[in-house]
Amino acid sequence: MATAEKLAGNIDRFVDVVGRITAWSSFALALVMGGNVLLRYGFHTGSVWSQELEWHLMSPICLFGMSYALRHGEHVRVDVVFATLSQRNKYLIEIVSAVLGMAICLIVIKLSYAYVLQSWSIGEGTANPGGIPARYLLKSLIPIGFAILFLQYLAQAIQFFLAWRKAS
Repeated sequence: MATAEKLAGNIDRFVDVVGRITAWSSFALALVMGGNVLLRYGFHTGSVWSQELEWHLMSPICLFGMSYALRHGEHVRVDVVFATLSQRNKYLIEIVSAVLGMAICLIVIKLSYAYVLQSWSIGEGTANPGGIPARYLLKSLIPIGFAILFLQYLAQAIQFFLAWRKAS
């Protein structure tokens, strides 16, 4: 069990690093959006490239941020029912939720794999003149983001299983 606990701890640390990097992406997004607004309304000009950069930054924030939010308990939970349960039953629900979350992650990874491969095979870019050319890189973040989320669910499943065993 010490190995499983160590694995869960390593996953948590990895997700924390990814989360901190993602936070800096949020700062970059705020700067880009502020710059776009200033250009548009202050100077009546703009750039397709910088507008596309906004969602090229937003996508990793969402895809990587969901793992960080799960790690720190910032996800949505129905606490009205959850609060009335015993600690042991809460752990059991967390284990089942983690397993279901892992299954959903695997489904998304499987379904997005062909989509990403197709994008890479055609060297997909933007349809907009002056936009960001390598859209396939952005699409690659879908299975990567869900793989990181899978790892975080795995870490939580391990941690809650160990806590559930101790609560017996």
